[in-house]
Amino acid sequence: MKLRSREVVAGLESLPRRALLKADGLTDADLERPFVAIANSYNNIVPGHLHLRELAEAVAAGIREAGGTPLEFNTIGICDGLAMGTRGMCFSLPSREVIADSVELMLEAHRFDALVGIASCDKIVPGMLMALARVNIPAIMVTGGPMLPGEWQGQRLDVISAFEAVGAVKAGEMSEREAREIEARCCPGCGSCAGLFTANTMACLSEALGISLPGMATSHAVDAKKRRLAKQSGSQVVRLLRQGITPRKVMTRAAFENAIIVDMAIGGSTNTVLHLPAIAHEAGIKLCLDMFDRLSRRTPQICNLRPEGPHTMLDLERAGGVPAVMKRLGKLIRGSPLTVTGRRVRDNLRFVKAPGSEVIRPLKRPYHREGGIAILYGNLAPSGAVVKHAGVRPRMLRHQGPARVFDREEDAVRAIFGKRIKSGDVVVIRHEGPKGGPGMREMLAPTAAIAGVGLLESVALVTDGRFSGGTRGACVGHVSPEAAEGGPIAVVREGDKILLDIRRRKLELLVPDAELKERLARFRPPAPRAKRGYLALYSRVVSSAAEGAIRK
Repeated sequence: MKLRSREVVAGLESLPRRALLKADGLTDADLERPFVAIANSYNNIVPGHLHLRELAEAVAAGIREAGGTPLEFNTIGICDGLAMGTRGMCFSLPSREVIADSVELMLEAHRFDALVGIASCDKIVPGMLMALARVNIPAIMVTGGPMLPGEWQGQRLDVISAFEAVGAVKAGEMSEREAREIEARCCPGCGSCAGLFTANTMACLSEALGISLPGMATSHAVDAKKRRLAKQSGSQVVRLLRQGITPRKVMTRAAFENAIIVDMAIGGSTNTVLHLPAIAHEAGIKLCLDMFDRLSRRTPQICNLRPEGPHTMLDLERAGGVPAVMKRLGKLIRGSPLTVTGRRVRDNLRFVKAPGSEVIRPLKRPYHREGGIAILYGNLAPSGAVVKHAGVRPRMLRHQGPARVFDREEDAVRAIFGKRIKSGDVVVIRHEGPKGGPGMREMLAPTAAIAGVGLLESVALVTDGRFSGGTRGACVGHVSPEAAEGGPIAVVREGDKILLDIRRRKLELLVPDAELKERLARFRPPAPRAKRGYLALYSRVVSSAAEGAIRK
């Protein structure tokens, strides 16, 4: 077992470096052991991160027990819920690359031997996984766990309840006093928001990838089980170091296929179509959109969690969590991939039970015959677009209507709340892609507004931006090429007819080909919105959403 940390502490020449480490309180015995990094995204801004300091203490204890020396550092974490509907959301997706870079820089500069990543929430878990794959030293991911659901008048609540309450008040369906009750009760404590939104979806997929210990994703933030798993992760990463098991030996193509299949089976967030390709790219693997659609077509959706269904992450935990889902999927899951337990998937699942439950249905009685996400193509999305199939009401699976065109999210929200959007319309929000936004903002505000004002079953939304994992309805995102790159969405005109046909995987602008070609030839992209700072750099180097919005 060759230790990278020996470059820092071994030999006479390392005496000054040892002196600096002794200033941290390390002993000679500490310096002789493997150096194990704890990369933590703790802060007291984001509810999903409030408790991560305690998890780091548990991880450190496990590392020490197994014979390693734990050393902790932090990275950033942005709360999408706090940024939602503001310019702050432009910075959310771009932060993924900063997180990956910052973890890489710390690991490489200080020559760590192994790593435990601790994170919650939407961009932070993917960013850390990108760093794990990039640096490729023995590593385990500890995800912070879901928040408990709130409750009021016998109804379970989460943060989406608050977003949709705004629309309900504006539509006269709810009093402001009732909305204030939801505000006070929907987020009862630490953890990532209680439904199957992006944060919890990525935790589930980390476990399905084999890079987290079994049971990690659904063990709740306030549960002592989470601390036990954190401590076990600290011990296990030292064993992985001794065995030479690195992330790229775990995160193989077969493992990514398992993660996509689990994603489809549970009805996860559309943001996974950005994050999984980005993580795979760091591992030297190319995941194309067609793979998501191919696996979706043959994977039944067997869970129905919030925001579409009645169940929360607490229900999924009580039903057996991700291991029970994978067990229920049977032969759809590849058994050969190695995991951070040191065993194969098939070995981890051998003694897992998947009892009959409405939370995880049998394959012969799924909620939907196909998976939760569909990839659409057509003259409006030549490189593809993404829709959360699971969240679309049956009558909206095929929809044709006039385009109502907006160049900014805020303008669309004002139109929805101003009752200028009518039944049958197709709301188009463009110049919100990775380059054009810049930063590809989530569109929870307009989708929640559509739901809140009662148009969920009659209005579609199409954007080159993206959606929160809490979005439901006929909402098509990631339209590629985006408007800023001269994609066809840039030349849609008010009143143009748009056809959305999810069963046939079609997204079409119903204008003659010659006219569309002429419009595109005349189109000139607007000046970049970001003139300075990180967003200006990001907009110059980011790739299409169809490629995972990775850096070129």
